[in-house]
Amino acid sequence: MVSTLVLSGVPGSPYTRKMVALLRYRRIPYRLLQTAGTPAGMPAPKVPLLPTFYLPRKHDTSEARDESLEAVTDSTPLLRRFEREFEGRHSLPADPALALVDALIEDYADEWLTKAMFHYRWSHPTDFAKAEKILPCWSSEPLDDARLDEYGRWISSRQHARLRYVGSNPTTASVIESSYERFLDAFETHLGHYPFLLGKRPGASDFAVYGQLTQLTQFDPTPMTIAIQRSPRVYAWVTLMEDHCGLEPLESDWFSSAELSQGEIPSLRAILNEIGRVYPPLLIANAAALQAGATQVETEIDDKPWVQQAFPYQAKCLLWLRRDYDALNPEDRARVDPIFSGTGCEALFADATDRRLQ
Repeated sequence: MVSTLVLSGVPGSPYTRKMVALLRYRRIPYRLLQTAGTPAGMPAPKVPLLPTFYLPRKHDTSEARDESLEAVTDSTPLLRRFEREFEGRHSLPADPALALVDALIEDYADEWLTKAMFHYRWSHPTDFAKAEKILPCWSSEPLDDARLDEYGRWISSRQHARLRYVGSNPTTASVIESSYERFLDAFETHLGHYPFLLGKRPGASDFAVYGQLTQLTQFDPTPMTIAIQRSPRVYAWVTLMEDHCGLEPLESDWFSSAELSQGEIPSLRAILNEIGRVYPPLLIANAAALQAGATQVETEIDDKPWVQQAFPYQAKCLLWLRRDYDALNPEDRARVDPIFSGTGCEALFADATDRRLQ
């Protein structure tokens, strides 16, 4: 374990914002290198993703450390690694049933809400015009006007090409935008009663939702206007989530999985209803397409057609959620099943004895 974490990232990366807010809340010392590229003297990651953490490389066969660094990406496993390596102020509930709820909402934010982020930013002219001007200024050394324009066009071209993985296209646009608005409405209602998704302290799900909403509610013009009109509490929550180092959480601040299973938090159930309406159909159809050797996913989400390029990473997401569910003991499963029942989320965990997805 290192005393100060070093990472690179930029404000326009929702996953960078997710992890920096997490580090602040957990009071983990860090040094942020604000760049979208590989800083001088640092190793390059296998896949260039933000944020990138530069961590001591571990030997495979002993406890000794090789002090050379490795570049590590992917916020979800990193968040769990830091849960193990840094004590205190944890962001994962100790209750395994509640932890699965937290993991599902985190995954929804990372993999579904990000569709809205990419869609609005790169499908609406006003939004991508702003992104072309601002994003290059966060990604490089100072640029003159000509280089700024050139870099902005390059970023725009690169991100437009990625929309096929995200699933943003004329067929899916209305599904994405309607889902974003319903999520805002449900979260707005929840925040009228509770400060965080799972009670009085933030979980991994809060940091994941926050990361995407930093872009949707406070940078990109079209979804920001929608958020300000529909969900002022959500807009304010995003600002507050940036730094909760002053919060003093208690273990009792979490909802209990028992009260959730008894339907005592209807506003959270409404959020799970929205997740179940759109996210499980995507994960299941994507996994089926990959198993069949198809390169394209064609299904229905919210009774509307959905088409996108098959995405292997999201098959892993489904596998990880199912493994977490399968690891629950009978008592924990008896509490979590009623939480998901009737929301649509239960479809993710059907046929629990058949886990052939690889």
